[in-house]
Order: sequence, then structure tokens, then C-alpha cells
Amino acid sequence: MPDSDYSEVRKLHLFSQMEDAQFGALMRGAYVQNFPPQIELITEGDPSDFLHIVVSGAIELFSSWNGRDTSMATVRPVSTFILAASIKDAAYLMSARTLEKSRLVLIPSQDVRAAFEESSSFAKAIVLELAQCYRSVVKNTKDLKLRTSRERLANYLLRQKERSGSLAFDLALEKRRLASFLGMTPENLSRSFKGLEAYGVKVTGNHIVITDLDDLTRFAKPNPLIDDFSV
Repeated sequence: MPDSDYSEVRKLHLFSQMEDAQFGALMRGAYVQNFPPQIELITEGDPSDFLHIVVSGAIELFSSWNGRDTSMATVRPVSTFILAASIKDAAYLMSARTLEKSRLVLIPSQDVRAAFEESSSFAKAIVLELAQCYRSVVKNTKDLKLRTSRERLANYLLRQKERSGSLAFDLALEKRRLASFLGMTPENLSRSFKGLEAYGVKVTGNHIVITDLDDLTRFAKPNPLIDDFSV
């Protein structure tokens, strides 16, 4: 593995406290692979052979049932995805595909489980990581169940504003994927954008300008117990 990828992985909270010898042993079986856009990396229901770490690009996690697909999350560098399946030695509950050219580190799941048994610091980091993932799932469920589609979109835009640090930004997802992620149809998303114009949201293609932040915030009523994924 190139030194640059090795150091990026080492910086992740999941691995940062591991003993050097145990981290080195874990990474001996790892390898790096580049993937073009729109390549399916894993399929839900398949055994979890590897823990995946995104070091560049973007990965969409999605699920399918009865002829329908839904977008679950977008994973960006540098982070892992579907850690629980690797630790539990269980089938993937989601599929994953590249949204753009991506570079991934793949660590055999059996090596991850062995390190979990041997390294107390790694085991603690895994517990904390899975706890944070669980809390994120609860927040996402609350967002879907407690808010209207327009309220979900308003709060999503406020979170994107915080990440970009600007009142003008481009959507991180194309609108079709954004609609799926927010639990609505593309038509409903379009109506929701139209409805938010009255609260200071201007939309031009994928470009968003918030012209009245106070009005949008009053409508959205953001709640850290739903919207702040660091809590």
C-alpha cells in the first residue's frame, strides 16, 4: 500500500489508537484499488468479505426491494462503510456503488475481527464508531417520521449551508438521488423546492442560494437531536 494511503487510514479515529504492531499486522492483508464511476462494489445479501475505506471519490449506499431503489447515504473520504457487517460476519444490508472515480482500501473482514479480539484500543474505537452509527440511524428515522417532506428538505439545506460555510452552494447530490435520500419522489422534491421559495430559497439547477436565513430557520426548526450528527 502506498505510504500516502497508509497514513490517511492511520489518521481515522477507528485506527488512530491502535498499537503500531497490531495496526501493521491488520494492514498487511489490505490492498488499494481504483474504481471508475457507477461500479457496484458490494451487493446487499452477500457476505461481508472486506471492510471498505474510501480515500478518494464518493460512494453511494443504497438498497432495493420489489423493483424499487432508495439511497441510504453518501460516503466521502476518508471514512469506512458497513463496519457492522464486517465485525458481525454477517451479510451486507446495503449495496454500494461509486458515484465518481474512487480509490478504496480493502481490509479482509477476518483480519478486522482478529484485530478486534486482540487490540483493546481497536475494540473500543469500534464500539464508539458503531454507537455513533446507531445514533445517526435514529436521527435519520426521526427526520423521516416527524417531519413533512418540505421540512426535511429545509433542514437538509441548512445542514449543507453549515458544511459549505456559505449561503450559496451546489447540492452534493443530483436531485433524483436527493429525493430518494429524503424519502420522497422527484416530483415531490420539486414541489418542496417551490414551496421553500417563500422562505428565502432560490434554486437554479443544482445551485442553491439562501436569501433569508432567518426565515428558513424559523420554518425548518432545526433540532440538534435530529440534525447534528456529531452529538
